[in-house]
Amino acid sequence: MSTLQSARGRAAALAALITAGAVCAGDAVARSFPFGPHTRSVNDLGNQFVPFHAHLWDLLHGRADGGLLLNWQSGYGTSFLPDLGTYLTSPFSMLVGLFPRDGIDLAVYVVTLLKMATAAAAMTWLLLSLRKDTGGRWWMAAVLGASYALCGWSVVEASYNPMWMDGLVAFPLLCLVGEWACTARRPVLGPVVVAVAWIANFYTAYMATIGAALVLLVRLEETAAGDRLRALLRAARAVLLGIALAAPVLIPVFLGSKHAYPGWTKEFAPAGWADVFARTLPATYSFFTPAVFLGSGALLLAAALAFNSAVPRRERWVWTGLAAAVAVSLQWGPTHLVWHVFATPNGSPYRQTFVFAGILVIAGWICLSHGWPGRRALLGGGAVVAVIALGASFSDLVTAWTFPLFAAGIAAVLAGLVLARRGKYAVLAALLLSGALVGQAAATTAYADRQRLGRLDDYPAWGEPQSERAAAVAKADGWPGYRTDPGRDQITGNDPILLGGQGGSYYSSHTPDVYTRTLAALGAGWTSNGRSVQSLDNPVTDAIFSVGARVRTRQGQHPEVTRSATGPLLTVRPPGPQPRYGDSPFRNQEMMLGAQVYSSPVAGACPVGSEVFLWAPDFTGTAGLGGGKPVKLRGGQPKRRAALTPLGTVTAPDTTIGYGRAAPRRASVGCLDRAKLAAAVDRLKSTGAVSVKVTDSGVRAQLPPGTRGTAVLAAPRIAGWSCDGRPADTYLGLVAVPLDGKSTSVDCSFRPPGLKAGAAIGAAGLLALGVLALLPLLRSRLRRRNGRVQGDARM
Repeated sequence: MSTLQSARGRAAALAALITAGAVCAGDAVARSFPFGPHTRSVNDLGNQFVPFHAHLWDLLHGRADGGLLLNWQSGYGTSFLPDLGTYLTSPFSMLVGLFPRDGIDLAVYVVTLLKMATAAAAMTWLLLSLRKDTGGRWWMAAVLGASYALCGWSVVEASYNPMWMDGLVAFPLLCLVGEWACTARRPVLGPVVVAVAWIANFYTAYMATIGAALVLLVRLEETAAGDRLRALLRAARAVLLGIALAAPVLIPVFLGSKHAYPGWTKEFAPAGWADVFARTLPATYSFFTPAVFLGSGALLLAAALAFNSAVPRRERWVWTGLAAAVAVSLQWGPTHLVWHVFATPNGSPYRQTFVFAGILVIAGWICLSHGWPGRRALLGGGAVVAVIALGASFSDLVTAWTFPLFAAGIAAVLAGLVLARRGKYAVLAALLLSGALVGQAAATTAYADRQRLGRLDDYPAWGEPQSERAAAVAKADGWPGYRTDPGRDQITGNDPILLGGQGGSYYSSHTPDVYTRTLAALGAGWTSNGRSVQSLDNPVTDAIFSVGARVRTRQGQHPEVTRSATGPLLTVRPPGPQPRYGDSPFRNQEMMLGAQVYSSPVAGACPVGSEVFLWAPDFTGTAGLGGGKPVKLRGGQPKRRAALTPLGTVTAPDTTIGYGRAAPRRASVGCLDRAKLAAAVDRLKSTGAVSVKVTDSGVRAQLPPGTRGTAVLAAPRIAGWSCDGRPADTYLGLVAVPLDGKSTSVDCSFRPPGLKAGAAIGAAGLLALGVLALLPLLRSRLRRRNGRVQGDARM
């Protein structure tokens, strides 16, 4: 047993080393961060995941505004537990706290690399558990384990979606849970592994669980019916207990998605088979096809399984059949929906590809574990691979590097497998097989790095601009006396948690529906179909949301902080019927503020001294006031929405707005009177809270005696708010409390929907797990007592 454990340990370490080396080599070739000047923060990596990890860093170091339940920095106050459970509950995420705050990009890169290396080690451990008599082939298990971690899905897609990497780790671990269920071992550790996998990232853990269940069914195929049923029941118990333990996170995440603003809706369209074949080869890229690349070694061995007579016929055909069935399931609509929790995702429709890659790697190991494949197996597998390559030749995804890399890899693998049959050449064989994988994976990584920069939005790694803005925000910060917004000229959609402050911008899969609709009514812009709401650079909404300081940046200049008087975080509106939003953001702002501060332009021009704001949500182009500097607007609903935009102050009569090539089809103009706004703010200050205390999960405010009307908290009325012991009311989308003139305080608290139910289920699961852990001890004591009783009876 110690020899077996030692071999597993060596193989797991080797697999992790191969994986990390290949990824780093590919990034270095592409001169991608941290090995060169090209950023790796594309798409949601820079826009969501790096900022959320920065917020986690702040939480770990006690620097965040808010806690695990409530995030006061984003979206003027939003639920944080769903975001935590979606993006940050991986055990690896905690490692970002060991890095400096301005090294957050490097921290996320290292965490991603560690996940890939761990996935390689876990798959290697699984392979050596499936067949313990390796015959000295433990190093080949390491190569196959690394092939799994370096699959195209991993290096092309998941590398910039780091929470998906938790699914890459979860699949082999959940397969190990199935192995333990087969042998009635580790009844406590199994549910714990399931719980950690589902907490780390429930979405990919769901797919990994399906894949592990399929592997378990194949493993039990030759087992007696009674033993098979008992193993399945043990596996089901482990999964159900594990999910119950994860419920305190899972249920709030599920309900957070339910309350989120609707994203894109798409119909699944299967990829062409030529493109599917092409994605098994190195140096290809596409967002809407399954990235199945594994390296020539794993692909050849998986293809050779059906022809390897050293493997029992039933075993080789059942594994080959499983691989073929999963391949077809990727392309069929009904099974596609099953893989993706019955909803076609907004991005890549092949997010389950890592499971298919894992099954192919297992099939390759089954082929190899019975002995090095002979000529018949290699010829048969080679023929299958040749057919795949021929089919791929009809795809436009094939590049100039694809077939040379593929041919060189196949040649190295075949030479390595032939040499491996002769024991004295094992070292050379290992170098050929691992070298082929590293070369192809590094090239695929480098190619993907370059392609992503050309096809996706990109965001800079932390540098001097971020440091300057963060310093400006920190210097101006006065929370909770007022909010500080890091600015409309944003670096990412989540600047408040990346740079600091308490702004209005927020981008998440859980952006609340009520928040998007409320800010849209007030004139805010968005991207990502309303999931990425942008900060409004508007003095009226600043007054409404208690934004007392705002950072502005101009190209080539240092950040500037603009301060303005504003009411407290909790203000009071007079008694009367609640208003309703209309079509005009100017009128909607006035309703929320409780005062008229805008006028419409007369004869196309605003009065001298007023500030001009343009509302053209669908317009893409430029607009300028008189001869002033033009301002860019980028609309085009539903994907993008241009914000209500300031154009400047009128300094001369008859000053009008000029447009670029074309004027917007639908637009309106508001003329803001600063004096009226100042008077409205003074009223809010005189009638609002005299003191406000903010906690990680709520607000407590003191009011002037005899206050009547409606207390309005400058935070969106998302699900979970309660005030004075009952669900909070809403006032035009904000948290509200009716006042009767008797109470002099308002106490509002926030609890994410589903937390209480999730905690109860989690406690029940923990109790059941404790009973399960104590059962062997109770049985042992019962046997000893029965033994003593029987001994006394004989005496």
